[in-house]
This record gives sequence, structure tokens and C-alpha cells, in this order.
Amino acid sequence: MKPTDIAKEGTEMTEETEHMIEKNGAKETETVVSAGDAKEMRAVILSGFGGLNKLRVTKKAMPEPQEGEVKIRVKACGLNFLDLMVRQGNIDSPPKTPLVPGFECSGIVEAMGENTKGFEIGDRVMAFVNYNAWAEVVCTPLDYVYNMPDDMTFPEAAAFSMNFVAAYMMLFEVANLREGMSVLVHSAGGGVGQAVAQLCSTIPSVTVFGTASSFKHEAIKDSVTHLFDRNIDYVQEVKKISPEGVDIVLDCLSGENTGKGLGLLRPLGTYILYGSSNMVTGETKSFFSLAKSWWQVEKVNPIKLYEENKVIAGFSLLNLLFKQGRCGKVKTVVEKLFSLYNQKKIKPVVDSLWALEEVKEAMQRIHDRGNIGKLILDVEKSPTPLARAQECTLTAHKQDN
Repeated sequence: MKPTDIAKEGTEMTEETEHMIEKNGAKETETVVSAGDAKEMRAVILSGFGGLNKLRVTKKAMPEPQEGEVKIRVKACGLNFLDLMVRQGNIDSPPKTPLVPGFECSGIVEAMGENTKGFEIGDRVMAFVNYNAWAEVVCTPLDYVYNMPDDMTFPEAAAFSMNFVAAYMMLFEVANLREGMSVLVHSAGGGVGQAVAQLCSTIPSVTVFGTASSFKHEAIKDSVTHLFDRNIDYVQEVKKISPEGVDIVLDCLSGENTGKGLGLLRPLGTYILYGSSNMVTGETKSFFSLAKSWWQVEKVNPIKLYEENKVIAGFSLLNLLFKQGRCGKVKTVVEKLFSLYNQKKIKPVVDSLWALEEVKEAMQRIHDRGNIGKLILDVEKSPTPLARAQECTLTAHKQDN
């Protein structure tokens, strides 16, 4: 896959980015195992922060479940914009490398640690993982594992957890979405954007304004009420239709969009920041882009919020789970979402499936903002001959930048 200039593609984010994670996810050793060890597995390894050449697929020791953990034979993993930011080291307090990336997966329960109840070997499950998801086997605490609906496929489950849980909690737990309200969502063609659009459709008379790259409009035009090109002045376009603005703004971009979003809020409206993809403008971390994005963020005056009756909030699902211990709250939301899925009111949008060995090409697609819905790493998929040839070439000419 030929890389394209991300600056030309714009700042549409595929995923809900949660920028403020700070947890050491490498709880197991990253030592590569010898070929003779029977208990080994394939995994994607991030050897250091930087470009795509920092990723490789190798064999490593298979984890075993500790007390309270579930061991899962992974079938599919979700790939998020956040994973791109992790690869660059473009997050707060990044963990130590080498590490196995990935925060969500689906698969089959293979074993359970001591004093672990609630699942049976062979159960089809989806799970949150604090890193280590991009591998053939993962172990994660019981509280982060959920039985999948019978009709849900493994790719759908891997596309479901982060996107739909984040979208639901922002809309209903933070912003209190109700009948007749209006929502502006950026990156409407991405995984979170599509989840937001579907969830809004479950509430009567909700108006959804969305921004997305123009080439995505035909595919997603039926999912939102009003769709705008991300490169135009969307503030003026929204005000032409709704002069008073909107009730909810969901911002995964940050930078100058923070001030624009706050300016579009109606009285008693809520602006929620859940990512900062504007900081990503190239294959590696850019301190210039970071500084520019920070400088463009409007400095919030609490007195002005008070006078204008506006609410500003932030949302990080991974922090909520892994740092703030709200897994019980998340479980309740997952159950509500499964009910909506079983009623056929929501359904994850899967953009494409990629083999583990194709992770660089998959990540480039997110980098180029080329996806509609979620990219999935299919652990059992064989790489295409072209991808295999590229992988061998990259390995033979590997350079540590």
C-alpha cells in the first residue's frame, strides 16, 4: 500500500481516540521464544515508538491466566486511531517498549485462572485488554470479558466494544441525549462516528450533523441527517440549518475545533472531547503538530461557561476501565448495547479484515483516513502474497530509525 500524505487527507479520525491513557500494559515479558518451545504464539510487537518499521510479527511466550483472569484464543482484534498514536508515542505517559499493542479483541475462552467463575471453556467472548490484544492468545481480568450475542461474528465483536461503548456513554451518560436534540459528530465515517449515528437513530427526532471526507459521503449519507465535507466551514453550514447551534458536540479532533464546537453549543449544550487526532500529521510524532494543536485549543473560561450555560467534558473509555475502576458501569452499558444489537437496532460497520502480518498496511489505511467503519485484524487470515512479499522485504532491509 502506497502511503499518502496525511496532511492532504485531513484530520478525520477513524476511531474514538482516548488520548490520556497512562498505564503500563506490558505485564508479561516480551522475550522472543525459541522455535522449540511448544507454548508460543504469534503476536504483533512494537519494538519502539516511531514509524511503521517499529512493528513486526514474531513468536513470543504464550501467557497463562492468573487468578481472576480469563485466557482467550483470539479470533479478531480491533484497530483504532489510538493505536496509531500509541505507536508514535503520542500519548500521555506512554508505556515501555517492547510491547504488544491493542485494547480490544474477540475469541474463545481457552482456560481460566483460579477462583474465576462466570465463563465456560469454549464460550464466545469479547474483551477489553490493557495492551497485548494483537496476539493469538490474551489473558485479561474477568471484569473486562463479556459473552457475545449468538448472532454476532468475531469481527463484529472486535468492532463493537470500544466504539459502541464510548459512543453510548458519551451520548447517554455524559450528554443525556433525549428526543428532539441535535448532535454534531466529527469523523462521521469512522467507527465511533458510525456508532454515534446508529445510537442517535434509536431516539426519536434526533438531528445528526456529521463531517467526513467527501469520498465517504455516498456510503454514509443515509446514517446522518446533514453531512458536510470536513474541509469546509462547517460552523456556518450548521448555523444555516440550525441558527441556535446544537445540543451536543462530539470532538475527536481537538485543536481549533474545540473553540468551534463550544461556539456551536446551544444553552445547556455539552461539548465532549474524546480524542486529539489533529496532533497526527505524519508517520512519526511531530512536536510541531503537538504544539500547534495545543496552541489552537481555546482556553476555557469557567465564568464564560457559567454565563452561557454550557458544559465542557472529556471522555476516555480506557482510563475509565483501567485507571478509574468503573468496569461495573461499563458492563451495564455493554448489556444495554447487546439488547439493542439483538433487536437489530445497531450493527457494527466493519471496513476491512487484515492478517496480523498486514498490520502495517492496515495502520496506513487509518493514517490516510481511508476507512469507513472499523478495521479488524483477523488472527486466522493469511496475508495476501503482496503483503507477504512486502513484509519479507521490510524485514530484510530493516532499519532502526
